Parts: sequence; structure tokens; C-alpha cells
Amino acid sequence: MMDKVIMAGFGGQGVMFLGKVLAYAGMSADLDLCWIPSYGPEMRGGTANCSVILADGEIFSHVIDQADAAIVLNKPAYEKFASRIKPGGVLVVNASLANPEQERTDITIIKVPATEIANELGNSSIANMVCLGALLPSLNLVHYDTIEKAMEKLTMKRPQLMDANMSAIKKGLAFTESN
Repeated sequence: MMDKVIMAGFGGQGVMFLGKVLAYAGMSADLDLCWIPSYGPEMRGGTANCSVILADGEIFSHVIDQADAAIVLNKPAYEKFASRIKPGGVLVVNASLANPEQERTDITIIKVPATEIANELGNSSIANMVCLGALLPSLNLVHYDTIEKAMEKLTMKRPQLMDANMSAIKKGLAFTESN
């Protein structure tokens, strides 16, 4: 079994951190994995995306032509990556920053108002984690508990981030489960 996930947005939206969380969750679940970051030339505000492949067997290619799922944090990311999701796949869109006019009908699109939810939690920078929570029910190989283990490792030096990020993930998960 394999999960191929693309995450994309502007630099500074936590795209790479999203990828790291998924990668560390894969390590916690003893999976084979691949994490490939891609940065634009700008320091902040430019484009950023990353690909994560999680597998319970060998990964033969690190290239994702057609993803099982994607998280897009803004409209340019939607425009660039929505076409890269395979039919039957899942797309989580931060509806606060992207409201796609043309929608694919062969995939599940979860429009989550991630920035608004993050603002309600008091921290707009955790909108990425709201989107991760919204995607969790669609993943085959990592779940809430493995994400929590990953977050513990990634926030070890800044434990105050653990609670904020996990609260955002829970809110995203609740959003998907109630819609």
C-alpha cells in the first residue's frame, strides 16, 4: 500500500513542515518513505511544494506523476497542482485563500476554511495543520497517533508548538468528519 501526497503553497505557509510531519509519521509507523522539498528562489512569499511518498513496501520511484492526495494552501498552488491528483484522489484546499472556479469532478475536494479556523485558535500560522487534519481520514498509512508521535519529535525543542499544532489538526479532522 502507498500514499503519494503533494503539499503546496507560498513560502512561509509551512509547506515543508507539513511534509516533515508526514515523513516523521511514516518513520513512526516504520514505513518506507521519500520526502522531496522544492523551493522557489524567494526567501519568503515565493512558491514552495513538497512531495511525500509513504509505503509499506519498497518505493521504486521518487517521482509523483499522479498523487493520491494533495494539500494546497493558496490559489496558485491549486492552479498548479490540482491536475496532478489521480482520479479518485483527494484534494484539501485552504478555502480561506483559494476558492477554485473550475473544479474537477473525478476527485474528492475538501474545502476547509483553514485560515479562519487557525485564527479562531489564535495563530494563523497553523492553517497548514488544519489542512493536514482535514486530509488524515483519506490517508491509508498514517493516522492521528502517528502524526502525534511525529509532532512530539519535531517540536521537542519548542514544546509550546505541540499543543497548538495538535489542536489545529484536531479541528481539521473534525471539519472533515462533520462535512
